[in-house]
Amino acid sequence: MDVTTDQKTVQPMAAWSAVFAVSLCASTLVATEWMPVSLLTPIADTLQLTEGQAGQAISISGLFAILTSLFISASTRGIDRRSVLLGLTSITLVSGVVVALAPNYPVFMLGRALVGMAVGGFWSMSAATMIRIVPAKDVPRALAVLNGGNALATTIAAPMGSFLGQYIGWRGAFFCVVPIAALTLLWQFVTLPKMPSQERAGAAAAFKVLRRPEVPYGMLAAALFFLGQFSLFTYLRPFFETITRIDVTTISALLLVMGVAGLVGTSLIGMIVRQRLYTLLVVMPFAMAAMAVALTVFGSSLGATTALMFLWGFVGTAAPVGWWTWLSKALPDDAEAGGGLMVAVVQLAITLGAAGGGVLFDGSGYRATFLFSAVVLVLSSIVILIGALRRKVKADSQCAACVPASATP
Repeated sequence: MDVTTDQKTVQPMAAWSAVFAVSLCASTLVATEWMPVSLLTPIADTLQLTEGQAGQAISISGLFAILTSLFISASTRGIDRRSVLLGLTSITLVSGVVVALAPNYPVFMLGRALVGMAVGGFWSMSAATMIRIVPAKDVPRALAVLNGGNALATTIAAPMGSFLGQYIGWRGAFFCVVPIAALTLLWQFVTLPKMPSQERAGAAAAFKVLRRPEVPYGMLAAALFFLGQFSLFTYLRPFFETITRIDVTTISALLLVMGVAGLVGTSLIGMIVRQRLYTLLVVMPFAMAAMAVALTVFGSSLGATTALMFLWGFVGTAAPVGWWTWLSKALPDDAEAGGGLMVAVVQLAITLGAAGGGVLFDGSGYRATFLFSAVVLVLSSIVILIGALRRKVKADSQCAACVPASATP
């Protein structure tokens, strides 16, 4: 991918304005995707559903995110990437209207499917967009800003949805997405540069990147990381209630602590990831595995649990910056196809982690769930370490091959 042509047309100030516009879009999408978590009961009451049926609003968005992320690069081949991003933001706006005004369950689920399409398409193109907007040396920082929007939305989505739902109803809460999406659309329209499509691959492009020697290790390690993270994270609330024995207000405070820690971690990781990428990718899942084990030992102590939740949020929320930076370095010329596969891998890992963790939690208790999370996270560290060592050996052999024959003794 020739990135220099795009970057010559984007002045530094305009480039960073575009980065922040895309970050706002990320915040809007993540908030929209997870808002049903805190609104399931009123949604179910209004549409005459069970809470389980209402909960499928998250499952269907995840399904469509996976499908869209795998095929958007090929299906939009030849279309300017600026237009594709504006189209995805428009879909977000439309989905807010559809969900807010849904008269029945099928229309409600249609709106949620649109959210999934926007999420899958947007995140699959995010790394490629940053590569084309800012100079290569600034890509990690741009990805940190992007994931900062993700961290912010993750922090406020559920409590904000619950708060708004009390005063303006769940429909009003979802409709709040519409003006924000409209603002994002306008901001992107003004700041995003033209990014002519340079994709020539077919529908299987997302899977073909696995032929690159480094990519299978990174993708498997990322899958293990998110599987391990969400097999624990999904079941924190029942753990807090039964083991730490705290009330709902304190639980909300703990989740806020995690969110704030995530914002701090995301803002700091951009300064480190450029020089110590593989070190971070090895250390972060190993550190989270240690936290998972520590929770099984010290979980009854509120002080210890608070400290561990701060560390979990600090590392876990910042980790996607590391994985997207890895993607931008491993596939700088094929970041769209690689991004599509990464989004599909992450979404599938989150789904499997939540499901597997739930089976263990119901059948064997929280210790089995948390120890399972720790084992999977350690495996993530091992896999990316092997990939990093193989990469180093290959680089060393290439350097040795470049030494002139006259220079050898």
